[in-house]
Amino acid sequence: MSKAVIVGERALILGFKGVGFETASAENGEDLGRELARLAREEDISLVLVTESMATEAPEALREFRERSAAILSTIPTHMGSEHIGFKEMKASIEYSIGVDMLGKE
Repeated sequence: MSKAVIVGERALILGFKGVGFETASAENGEDLGRELARLAREEDISLVLVTESMATEAPEALREFRERSAAILSTIPTHMGSEHIGFKEMKASIEYSIGVDMLGKE
């Protein structure tokens, strides 16, 4: 059975347990890197969500996870607002794949 995991600040991710997510607490970029490296080794994980506040602290950890794992990794905004990291990554991937900026300017 596939699992979904959310990684981020403990206080921000606890609510996801109620809808079936596993949680992994990370309070800084180093914690995030360590958790994502651990999750990349687990083959039954199909979805990983990371809070945007953590993703901005360790973008290299996200890149390494995507190279090592077949699981989908996406960022989610927090109560502090969104920096649209997920949209920017998707836009860059589309532009790289087809060579055209299909989503327009920000």
